[in-house]
Order: sequence, then structure tokens, then C-alpha cells
Amino acid sequence: MDGFRFASSHANARLMAKDDRNRLLELLGSFGDLCGPVGMPGGAHRYQPVRKPSEIAPDCLRTLLPPKKILYPPTDELLEFTADGGFRTKEEATPGRRILFGLHPCDIHAVITLDQVFSGRYDEPRYFARRQRTAIVGTDCWPDEQCFCHSTKTDFVDKGFDLFLTDLGEQYFVRIGTAFGDDIVRAAGDLFRPVEPAAIDLYKERTNRRHAAFSHSVEMIDLPQIFELDYDSQIWENLGSKCFSCGSCSAVCPTCYCYDVFDQVNLDGRTGSRFRTWDSCLTNSFARVADGRNFRQERATRIKLRYYHKQIAFVEQYGRPSCVGCGRCIVACPAEISVIDVLNAIFREKVVR
Repeated sequence: MDGFRFASSHANARLMAKDDRNRLLELLGSFGDLCGPVGMPGGAHRYQPVRKPSEIAPDCLRTLLPPKKILYPPTDELLEFTADGGFRTKEEATPGRRILFGLHPCDIHAVITLDQVFSGRYDEPRYFARRQRTAIVGTDCWPDEQCFCHSTKTDFVDKGFDLFLTDLGEQYFVRIGTAFGDDIVRAAGDLFRPVEPAAIDLYKERTNRRHAAFSHSVEMIDLPQIFELDYDSQIWENLGSKCFSCGSCSAVCPTCYCYDVFDQVNLDGRTGSRFRTWDSCLTNSFARVADGRNFRQERATRIKLRYYHKQIAFVEQYGRPSCVGCGRCIVACPAEISVIDVLNAIFREKVVR
């Protein structure tokens, strides 16, 4: 396991007392604008900029919206235009470095997935402008009943972060992932200390206990082939009868990237802006074309498309499913559709009712 190679070499790992977490957050804030999970009314959490370390909720399991909202905003003003002067690209108001704290392994895998998507044939410069000036400090987590990232092999990361903190009780096992992460450690003075043999045993024990804590698993073996064979399954009609086509699952998904583009003209009729906004393949208007025809009028067709894209099309293009097992869509769905139940039903040829 790659994490154990980090531990055994000691070169890319340190220890930090948990009581020093706020010192670390203050240090991170000196390198750029600090963002992290912050509590909301009702118990939910969201990623947002913070002014002081105490605002961050370090034990947050999942945020309402994933960290993609920082790198790929729900609404992004692309350009401004005038009738006489053409258009001008809209730049961000705060183009400095940003430090994202508290990303769990599944969300780091999601960022890696978006990196792949937006670096395709036509790379997305606005995304990478934000990505290149964003540092990631990850933290481990403890799964609840909606987590299934161990099934998607996204419960552990060995890249995609600058620092990664694993909770060992009274201390953190800190892995260094990049040169910038090493710069942070070097600037920290006595905040970090060398790894001790006892900490390696604790790290292994934590890893094993966490893996055993997952209450659900999803069958992933040969799933793309099984999807192809089960294309006409009654499962999709049953899901279509339940789905509200609200797009909540797409909105909270850390790897969904579909978007729409629209122009907003000001009241003078001569100036305006062009915006990009998140879209969802589940909404009724997604496949509607200019003459009003809709190629995916039925809800069952749309929900099937979403699953087939994530489990087949994405695998064919990138070699792995785009689902990272974070469980956000399960929590957000008002129809109580669970991706765990759907995938297992397809695998076991059972009908979701």
C-alpha cells in the first residue's frame, strides 16, 4: 500500500500534535486564502473562505456541495460584451493562492477526475487557472451509512494533495505530497516532528479499522458489461417513476461537470454578460433542441443515461467510473433513491421498487 511506503521511508511523512491544528491553519492562511468546511444551520456544512481557524469544522464528514464549487463555480461569468466594443473576458476578483483544507480521499479523487475531464482535447483555462493556484490539505474521515468509497477504490489517496492528515488520536500522521507541501513543513518550525515507529503501527491500525467500518459495499466487478446486458431492465422504469428530475444528485456530485451557457442582456439593450452554469442530464430540458423536440422526454431514459455515463462511458474514456462513493447524492435525493441500491440491484438482477 502506497501510504505504508510513505511511512516506512519517513522522508515524506511527519507527526503533528492534534492540539496544534489551529497553529497549522494559521500557517496555511499565511500562504493564501484559507477555505474549509464550515457549519451551517441544521447541521450541514459547506466549503467557504474563513478568517480564523476556529470557523473550520475539522470533523465534518461531507459538505453539502463538493469542493468542485471552488474550482468550477455553479455560476461563472465568462465575459462581458457591448454592441460597439465586442467582448472582454471576465477575470476573477481575487486571483491569489487558495488553500483548501479538509478534503477527504473521495473528494481528492473527484478533483483528480475533474483534472482529467478539463484537460481533454479542449482544455478549460478558467478551471486550470483556479486549479494551479489552489493547494489541497486533505484529512481522513470515518464512514457513515452513505459512504461506499472503499468499493470505488477512492478511500485512500497517494497523490492530488499537498499535505494529508490522518487522525491517530492525539496526533496526526502527516503525509507530504508535493514540493509546496514540503515548503509548508519547512516553514512550520517545531510544528512537525519526525515519525516514530509506534506511530506507524497506529497508522496501520487506523487504516484497517477504517476499512472495516464501512457498512455498505457495492459490487463493481464487471459492472460495465452487466450494465450493457441489462439495458432494457425494468429497474430503469421503476426508478423513472420515483425520480423527480430535480437534478439534486448532479448538483451535489463532485464529478458531474455538465453545464449550460446563457447571455444576460442589461436594460440598456447594448451591454451584457455571458454566464456558464451547472446543468443536469436529469432535467427535462437537458436534451431539448432548438425546434422543441426532446430526445430524452422520459424520466426513465434520463436517469438511465446518468448511470450509464458514470459507469460505462466514463470507464471507456478514462479507465474508471466517475463515481467516487461520497454518498452526497444519497443524502440529497428527495425521492430516496440510493446509488448503492441501484448498482447492487443491477449486479444482482433485482428490481428496485
